[in-house]
Amino acid sequence: MKFNPKKEIFFYQFPAILFSLIPFFLITGPFLSDLSISLISIIFLIYCVREKNFSYFNNKYFFIFLLFWGYLIINSLINNFNLDSLKISFFYFRYGVFVIAIAFLLAVDDKFVKYFFYCIFFCFIILIIDGFFQYYFGENVLGWKLKDIGRISSFFGDEAILGSYLSRLWPIFFGLSIFFIKKKDKFFLLFILVFILSEVLIFLSGDRAAFLLLNISAIFIILFSNKLIKLRLFTLFSSFILLIIISFINPIAKERVLDRTFEQMNLFNSKKINPEEDIYIFSKQHTHHYISAYKMYLDNKIFGVGVKNFRNFCDDPKYEKSELSCSTHPHNTYFQLLAETGIIGFGFLILVLIYFCRYVLKHLSLRIKSKKFYFSDYEICLLSGIAIYIWPFAPNGNFFNNWLSICMILNLPFLLRSRKITSVDQFTFLKSKYTNKKSKKFLNTKKKPTKTKYKSRKKLKKLKKNIIK
Repeated sequence: MKFNPKKEIFFYQFPAILFSLIPFFLITGPFLSDLSISLISIIFLIYCVREKNFSYFNNKYFFIFLLFWGYLIINSLINNFNLDSLKISFFYFRYGVFVIAIAFLLAVDDKFVKYFFYCIFFCFIILIIDGFFQYYFGENVLGWKLKDIGRISSFFGDEAILGSYLSRLWPIFFGLSIFFIKKKDKFFLLFILVFILSEVLIFLSGDRAAFLLLNISAIFIILFSNKLIKLRLFTLFSSFILLIIISFINPIAKERVLDRTFEQMNLFNSKKINPEEDIYIFSKQHTHHYISAYKMYLDNKIFGVGVKNFRNFCDDPKYEKSELSCSTHPHNTYFQLLAETGIIGFGFLILVLIYFCRYVLKHLSLRIKSKKFYFSDYEICLLSGIAIYIWPFAPNGNFFNNWLSICMILNLPFLLRSRKITSVDQFTFLKSKYTNKKSKKFLNTKKKPTKTKYKSRKKLKKLKKNIIK
């Protein structure tokens, strides 16, 4: 059956609209964004059942995801069972289906990406205006006051995740701008200003982890991209200059992000009372979370203590380091999976890290040896958005948190489509006359010479030979 995007309201247009609005839904909280990806996943599964075609899921990465999902369910059932753990594990399946569903929509007609891009753009502008307003006046445009001094939250209210939102969507926003922003465009300077001010706002938000992750993605783009190095360096240094100026005028953000971090890590403490605990990882609280998580792993090496069970065992005397040990999660993805899912669940994360490093090193070796690039600049931006999630030396939120999981997987369908991991032969609709040939294809970044140009070159060579004779 031929797939016509213009006529398929339920299977194409509605999911495309939902996906395009996800950046806005993430500002409202986890409910609407989670509802969107759930609906997109369900609609896509209905389409697969209708067409009796499940070949879209036929790739090794989805099989690895299925194994991980299956292990989470088994772990929840046999390991310190609780209903909340089983619910999280069972419905984790929607994230994998969502990635394949969006890759499918991109293959049909990727015009909706433009709306997704501009949705991020307008969300960034609104948050920048409101964030700076709240920074200087103590309350945002709705009258929501600062919850803590040095923590700007804007429209996120009590949830101080403004910096987290901007830093996690920054790489995909910067990557998609390659296709939608040109130097000759009227609004080119506006986009550059948005990039710079959003980086400044991440620092001013007081979210230290977000500021660290932003710099990790920036370093990744600078090291591995081809034509984006100068632009990324310009935006990075411009934001640093602005931060220095703002810090001199109002040092509150600097005191929280830099001074307080060094103080909590105990790096410059001259009074060494206990050398064993003199220097902490990020803070004393973080360090004790990690120690408790590691103790849980040592006591439950194979299966861990169970999905989302760190909070239930952290106050156990045999795992507790101090009164600071307990929290909902250990604030590090590696320690969380090690403690809650054991060496088996941790192995999946290590496998992802190995795959990631393997292809990045391949890209780097090609660049050094032959000045060729395995990944395009667009793909490097997407990979930088993935790097901030698998970077082991940074504090993280809960791995199973809905909001963070959605932010994490947004990069994947674009990368899947770009790398042709989902085989073209699987998508039978591509042979349809309804396929839109004019839509931008993110795979075709390089233009090949046409046959007419090739023939004209041959004629020129013949003419030169005749002249020489």
